[in-house]
Amino acid sequence: MTTQTTDIPPAEQGERRSWLREHSELGVCALLLVLGVLVLTDALTMDVDIAQRGPVGPKTVPVVVGAGLLVIAALLAVDVLRGGRGQAEGGEDIDLSEPADGRTVLLLAGVFLGSAVLIEPLGFPVAGALLFWGAAFALGSRRTGRDPLIAAGLSLVTYVVFNNLLGVPLPGGPLMGVL
Repeated sequence: MTTQTTDIPPAEQGERRSWLREHSELGVCALLLVLGVLVLTDALTMDVDIAQRGPVGPKTVPVVVGAGLLVIAALLAVDVLRGGRGQAEGGEDIDLSEPADGRTVLLLAGVFLGSAVLIEPLGFPVAGALLFWGAAFALGSRRTGRDPLIAAGLSLVTYVVFNNLLGVPLPGGPLMGVL
């Protein structure tokens, strides 16, 4: 009794892996394509006030960015399929033989998620200050007297610029009655 398998022969698997390794930048193309479609879909389904004045509205920038992402994805895919390769990282301040610092990445992700959760109950000034201070700490700064003050100042300035000057409403939180 012989059983027929549909497994791919080892030589063909090796060829497939080799082709994928040589064209790994296609993954970046796929990511750019998905992001472009997502941005365009979101922009084109956006509800806009009909009383808007002027040719540039809230849809303009997302449509341009989404279209740009699609064009870049297509151009990069064509380049990769024609044999183009990205340059290897060669920064002087990067040691490629060292592994990635997972602790720093996890700390930054935790600080970012924490500030996203806290922005509604505490408001942007407090959540932003915690974000800036936490990011500085995760990236190695240990100046506990200076960093919180800089973070608070940066967060307040960011809040004022976005909320008051640019007209982008940010949650003020309980401190806005005091400030």
